[in-house]
Amino acid sequence: MTGSVSSRAPHYTLGDWNHKAAVRTGKGDYRLPENLEQQLRSRDWFPSAFIPYTEHPLIQEAGRSIAQRLAANHLVHFLDYTTLLEHRVVNRAVETIVHGELALPIPQPMKTAALQLYTDEGYHALFSNDVAEQVAALYGISDRPSPRRIQRLLGLIDAVTPGDRPLAWFLLGFVSETIIAKELLAITRDTLVCTVYRMLRSHLEDEARHSRYFSEVFQYLWSALDPTQRDLAASMLLQIIGLYFEPDLPWLKRSLASVGFNERSALQIVADVLLPDAHGRRVRSGAVSTFAAMRKAGFFDNEHHRRLFAQAGFIDG
Repeated sequence: MTGSVSSRAPHYTLGDWNHKAAVRTGKGDYRLPENLEQQLRSRDWFPSAFIPYTEHPLIQEAGRSIAQRLAANHLVHFLDYTTLLEHRVVNRAVETIVHGELALPIPQPMKTAALQLYTDEGYHALFSNDVAEQVAALYGISDRPSPRRIQRLLGLIDAVTPGDRPLAWFLLGFVSETIIAKELLAITRDTLVCTVYRMLRSHLEDEARHSRYFSEVFQYLWSALDPTQRDLAASMLLQIIGLYFEPDLPWLKRSLASVGFNERSALQIVADVLLPDAHGRRVRSGAVSTFAAMRKAGFFDNEHHRRLFAQAGFIDG
């Protein structure tokens, strides 16, 4: 990395981590409530905005219990994905900062915050797995394959030359941590099973700080990359962002089959997810913070980089 890094070390922090991080302030556990059956009469397992296929007429006709089971399936899959993502992707990205793998000066506040973030992610994996195991046991969910997105993200790393892998790992973490789900931030206590609500709120409050941190580190890193490395990073980011918004169609079909929908019905239910422009719309909606950080770093000042993302349908031309 031969670009110029500002001589003034930025003050990278996670705010008042000791008094705000879930791992430092959380006092309760994440056990399912004793009145779960009562809560499920009016509350959901997962935010409906993230499982729009459950609004399909075929599922609505099947009744609330089927919709709830599909939401439980999705919650377990999401939490299994989260556990793997935190351990195998985000914390690996953080290691590139902590251990100097990015070959640029690491200010001490940046390193300290990275270690705090690493601790946060371990706790997120712990409570995600805890809730997933409880819900899976409740419904007898035994078909829990490794989420395809994790496999594809790790496959991207395998395809990169060894010397470029630290950069690829960092970019995986940067995209993951800056994808803030606006819909989840708007959930209320009355819409979800209380345990799921508390877990998601604790996680998201930490992630808001993580997003700011990774955005600042990306800007610092981008200023240090030479033009060739920037082109490589742009190509990687295009792939990575695209992967984070691809649906796991094989899993969705298995989930629908578990409640009795045949192949034809399943394809009808997920048809909207597979529309030609659906992927680009998901990227535009979900990667707002990621693109804002890239824009602030000057990423889109480069015409080639801007054109790459416009041609993919991720930004306006």
